[in-house]
Order: sequence, then structure tokens, then C-alpha cells
Amino acid sequence: MSELITAELVDLDLSAETKDAAARSLAERMAASGRVTDLEGFLADVAAREAQMPTGLDGGIGIPHCRSTHVTEPTLAFGRSASGIDFGAPDGPADLIFLIAAPAGGDADHLSILSTLARHLMDGEFTGALRSATEPGRAASLIRGDAPEAAEADATGADATGADEAGAGEAAEEPTTAAGEATPPAAPEPSTPAAAEPTPPEPAAQPAVPFRIVAITSCPTGIAHTYMAAESLEKAGTAAGVEVFVETQGSAGFKRLDPQLVADADGVIFAHDVEVRDKERFAGKPIVDVGVKAGINRPAELIAEVRQKAARGEVSAPARPTAPMDKGAGATDSYATRLRKWLMTGVSYMVPFVAAGGLLIALAFAIGGYTINKAPSVADHFVWTEATSWAALLFQIGGVAFGFLVPVLAGFIAYGMADRPGLVPGFVGGAIALTINAGFLGGLIAGLIAGAVVMAIQRVTIPPVLRGIMPVVVIPLISSVIVGFLMFLVVGKPVAALQKGLTDWLSGLSGANAIILGAILGLMMCFDLGGPLNKVAYAFAVGGLANPNEGSLKVMAAVMAAGMVPPLAMALATTVRGRLFTKAERENGKAAWVLGASFITEGAIPFAAADPLRVIPSAMAGGAVTGALSMAFGCTLRAPHGGIFVVPLIGQPLLYLLAIAIGTCVSTALVILLKGLRGASAGSPADTSASDASGVTVAA
Repeated sequence: MSELITAELVDLDLSAETKDAAARSLAERMAASGRVTDLEGFLADVAAREAQMPTGLDGGIGIPHCRSTHVTEPTLAFGRSASGIDFGAPDGPADLIFLIAAPAGGDADHLSILSTLARHLMDGEFTGALRSATEPGRAASLIRGDAPEAAEADATGADATGADEAGAGEAAEEPTTAAGEATPPAAPEPSTPAAAEPTPPEPAAQPAVPFRIVAITSCPTGIAHTYMAAESLEKAGTAAGVEVFVETQGSAGFKRLDPQLVADADGVIFAHDVEVRDKERFAGKPIVDVGVKAGINRPAELIAEVRQKAARGEVSAPARPTAPMDKGAGATDSYATRLRKWLMTGVSYMVPFVAAGGLLIALAFAIGGYTINKAPSVADHFVWTEATSWAALLFQIGGVAFGFLVPVLAGFIAYGMADRPGLVPGFVGGAIALTINAGFLGGLIAGLIAGAVVMAIQRVTIPPVLRGIMPVVVIPLISSVIVGFLMFLVVGKPVAALQKGLTDWLSGLSGANAIILGAILGLMMCFDLGGPLNKVAYAFAVGGLANPNEGSLKVMAAVMAAGMVPPLAMALATTVRGRLFTKAERENGKAAWVLGASFITEGAIPFAAADPLRVIPSAMAGGAVTGALSMAFGCTLRAPHGGIFVVPLIGQPLLYLLAIAIGTCVSTALVILLKGLRGASAGSPADTSASDASGVTVAA
């Protein structure tokens, strides 16, 4: 494992005038040393991190940093600017710039070194030594924490000269330097037993237990700000006579504070830009909640504020269960964002049931034909030697699995909103939705109602004697009654009518309407490549399979066909015009063939992440064409997944494959055209890599 920083990664005369230029100059040194494989991709990751929050700090420091797949090993480059560069710090430009690059799966040892550096940046002596360093090797040695040769020489000289060079402070520590004055300290000792009566004042004079603060620091990448805020808070606590214990929730590890320490704490400081993990541990205490940079720049104010809150008796609300999908939510997340997360919770738990049940049903049709759904129960009639009996077995197992779709969707939407107490009313509401034929839409509404009911109950102040039975008795009982009442008698019937109308509409789709719907579904499948819109379109199609008809089978076919296009298009593009893509993208392109053929849309994500403005519109265009053609050709699909491996279960299979091929070619042509236009103005990625290696700066 190479050293974190070497002399080649140090520029003591950084001439850049902007933060982007500074990052590029230092990144080029990393690329030249083989530690960054794709300069442009890495700089895009640095810019994305910078967009989240400026990386300038008080004291003339800039620390652009990121985690990136284009980094081979944890690396640090250092630049010193004479004129200063604006990194967004409150006190002005930075003259010390540290570019920190961590691989996507950075090891804990190196990340610990990075955290140590972050703490050193709060030390004025350390930054002063860097400002006065005259040799790159000396600066690299300081950053690595090596013992400087000059310091070793000074230490040797001090040993040789003894107390003459040590100064008055060291002389006082030597008992042999003043033998005559050693007697007076001994004289009071015999007299103290005689004055044994003053002993009681000792306990009275004993200092009171200091104010104790526990703190959490965290930042989006968990590399630098996390540890700098911790160091800053600890130093400010020492200066104020306050005990501060910090839990750094960063990349180098996450070690929880001792529960007893948290229980004994007088106050809490959250200095964070990502959600605090296990936040409920600190409920019921005075809390100051700020961004991580406040922990770095004004720690003394935060300590004073939490002490004032404690003096006034201001405490946070008692612990309330945090929903799983809310644990990663930011404090500023809108209701729409949280709603999307709740819905995605239900969909994500539903998908395995879709895959298992749907593929079992598809296999049953393949073995026993489409009339297998009329076979008698295998519990009453099963012949071991007949293929139709095995097909019936698969169909009936798949049918049971499919029967869980709506209850699981509803149950885990409620779980995402209200944690485990939401499961019972959610499942009950989903089962009722099936009973009254409200279907997929009814399950979705039942989950939202169940979660809202449980959240409302949790807000009611409960006597302590009842708190123990609330999650297992009271909440499930009350919430199930309320949800059941609403689903059976209030919202269930209108939703069932709406579901029937939607089903009838799908069954009657033909001509232009069907083509437009296919194009819209194709756009949704390819917009975020496995994200929320993709999942909504997929869940819409799968919901129709619960009660299949001609229209719902066409929707399922269009959705799967469009979802196969993005990875197949990227695979084809890297094959046809490989020079427009980086080496890593060309390798990803080989895997994308298989992923696309298997209907794993996420296979295109590496390409979209590196170049979203060209890849995503190209993918959407091809997906829309494929979805529209699939509808126009009248293709149907009874399996919810499988890609080309379920072609025997597709109606109009040759036309279906043709639709996928045409859409793939459209996306491929567009992405090649757009990347070619970029290459004409800024050079292709392959050319960029070559230029970077030779030290020539390439325009962004």
C-alpha cells in the first residue's frame, strides 16, 4: 500500500485562481501517479461533493474531497497558494488546499489517517509549519505525521545540554536543581497532621462534576468535516472546562458512545449534514442541532448554547420510534420526498414476491399451457408422472405468492412510515383491499392510512404504566379497527370502483391511446434507471398481473421491453465507438449486455452517473420508442421479470424483440452523437486520459 501523500503530490506554488482549477491541478498530479484512473470522472465527483456544501474552512484552509470509483487508493494532494483561492469559507480565501481522494470502498486504516489529518488541521502549529515549509518532501512528511529530522536533532541537543537549554519551566520539574528549596515543601507536610481538622474542607472544596456533553459529528462523505468538527468541539470543551465526548459517524468507522455515558450526559450537540444514526438514544436531553461546519467554526457558542438550554430545563421530546425510511431523511426533506420514500419501501419489499410468484406462474404456463389456471388443487389431485400436475403445482404456489402482493405493499408502506407498529394495520388493510377487490391501488391507500393512524396514536401522551404494552397490544388493536372501518365502509368501495375502471380502461386500450401509454411508461422506466419513477411504472404493470387481461399484459410487456433498452444501448455503444468511453465504462459495457438481456435497468447507472446529460436523454428516447412499438405490435407478457429468458411467454415474440432492437439502436445512436459532439469540443475520454498522463491540461 502506497503512502497517502508523497512529494510528487505537493505543489508549494499553486498558481490556480479558482477552486475548480485548483482541484484539477492537484488531481492531475494524482492521475500522473496512477492513483486516479479517470480525471474527468473524478473531478465530476469532486464538483458534486462541493455542490453539497462548500469545503472552505476558517483559517485559510480548503479541503475539496470525495469518494470516487475512479480512485485506486486513498490519496491526498496538497497545494499552497500565494494569492488565496475562494472555497466559500466565511473568513475569506484559502491558501492551504488539501484534495482528499478516497476510493468507493476505502479501507479503514487509510481513512483513519485521513481523519487524523482532519484533526491536525485544527492545530495552528501544524498549519503554520505547512505555510513555512520550503520543500515538497518536508510538507509531505508533515502531513503524513513523520517525525521531522530537525525535531529529532533538537531533541538530541536538548538531551546533551540538560537543564541549561531547558528554561525555567523544566528546571522546576527537576528535583535535583534546587536541593535547598526542596526542604520547604517537606516542612508543611509534617505540620498537616497537626492541622488534621482542615481535612473536612477537602470534600467541600472538591470540584463539582463538570458539565458533560455528548456530540455527534457527520458529513456527507464522512472523510474530513466529520473529524474536524469533533476535534474543534473537544478543544472548545477543554477550554470551557466541559467534558465533551464525540461519536464520529464517518467513513473510518462508527463506534457508538457508551450507553451509560449518553445516559449521564447533561447535554447533546448534533453537528451533522446527514441524519444522525440511532438518534432516539438522545431523546429527553437538551439538544443543539446544527450543520457540521458550525461544529468546526463556532464550537464555543454551541457549548454555551447547550449549557443555557440545560439551565432553562429545555429538553427534546421523549423517544418515538423512527420509521426505517425516515432514518436517512434530512431535516429539510419535504413531505413529497418522504411520501416517495414510504411508497418505495412498500414496493421494494413487494418486488421479491413479484419475482418469485410471477416467474413460477410463467413457468407453469410454459409447461402446462395457458389453461393450467383451471387445474384442480394439487392437494386433491397430483400425479407424480404428469407434467401438467407439476405445472399446476408451480402455478398454485406462484398464485399463493402473488396473493401476498397487495398486503405486503400495504404493510411495508405503513412500516416505512411508523416502523413495526405499522405492520399489523398495514397488512390488515391490504388484505381487506383484496377482499373488496380494491387491488393494487387499494393496497397503496391502505398502507398510507395505516401508517398515518399509527403515527397519530404514537403522538398521544401515554401514562408510563401503559407504554410497555403499547407496541404489542394497544397500537395494533386500535389501528386495525380504524383501518378496517375506513377500508370496509369509507374509502374501500370508491377505490374498488376506481380500480375496476382502470382495469377496464387498460383492457380497452388500442390504437393511439395504447401507443401513447407505452411511450410514457418507456420514459418513466428510463428516466432514473431503477429509481422512484422506474419503480412506479414497474409497480403499475405488476399490479395489473394480479387480475390479468389483454390490456394489463400489454402494459407489462411494454414496461419490461423499455427497461431492457438502457443497458443494452450502453453495451452496444461501447462496442461500436469504444473510444468515446473510458476504460472502466468499456468494461462495464461488457456486463451491461447480460444485465440488459436480464431486464436489470440498473446496468446503465455507471454510464448515467458519469455523463447524465447525454446518457439519460438518450436512454429515455430509446425506451419511449420501444414502449410505443411494443404496444403498437400488440405484444403481451405474463411474467413480471426475466428479460429475453421468458420470450416463450411473450405474445408476438419476434415483434417484441424487434421493438427492443429498434429502441436500443435509437439510444445508441443518440448517445454516440452527443458524446461525439462533446469529443469534438473537449476531446474524448480516451484522449483525455492520454493528455492527463502527459501533463497537458484538458478543457472541461
